[in-house]
Amino acid sequence: MKKWLPLIIIVAIALLIFNWGIGVNNMLVEKEGLAQAQWANVESSYQRRNDLIGNLVKTVQGAADFERTTLREVIEARAKATSTTIDASNLTPENIAQFQQAQSGLSGALSKLLVSVERYPELKANQNFLELQSQLEGTENRINVERNKFNDLAGDYNITIKKIPTNFVASMRGFDGMPLYKADAGSENAPDVEFDFK
Repeated sequence: MKKWLPLIIIVAIALLIFNWGIGVNNMLVEKEGLAQAQWANVESSYQRRNDLIGNLVKTVQGAADFERTTLREVIEARAKATSTTIDASNLTPENIAQFQQAQSGLSGALSKLLVSVERYPELKANQNFLELQSQLEGTENRINVERNKFNDLAGDYNITIKKIPTNFVASMRGFDGMPLYKADAGSENAPDVEFDFK
C-alpha cells in the first residue's frame, strides 16, 4: 500500500486540477455566451430604431414640400446601417468600429431630419409623427442601456480571462478578449449650440 500512495496522491491531484480546469472552462463559456447574447440585444435595439425610422420617413414623406435631400440621406444611412451586422461569435474591434460607424451615420442623418421638421408646423402636429418621435427617443435610451450592459458583461469576461490562474485555461482553450463598444470620436467634446433668431 505504501508504494501505491505516491501514485494515488498524484492521481488525486491530477483529478483535482482536471476538475478545476473544467469548472474554469465552463465559467468562461458562460461569461462569453452572456456577452454575446447581450450583443444580440444591442443589435436588436438598433433594429428597432431602424424599423421606427422607416415609419418616420413614410410619415414625413407625406409632407409634400419637405426637403427631399434630407429624406434621401436618412434613407441611405438607414440602408447602410441595416446592411452592417456582426456575428456575435466574431466580435473584433474592426467589426464593432464598422458597425458603430454605420449607426453613427444614421444617427447624424436622423438628427438632421428632426431639426428640419421644426420648420413644418403641420408635420410637428401630426399625431403619428409625434408618437414615432417619442418611440425613437425611448429607443435611443434603450440602445444606450443595452450597449452599457454589453460593455459590463464583456468587460467582466475580459478581466476574468486575464486573471491568474484562469488565464492558463483561457489561453489553452482559445478564449480571446472582446472589444468594448466605445463612444464616437469627438463625442467627449461639448457641441457648439447656436441659436440664430434673425
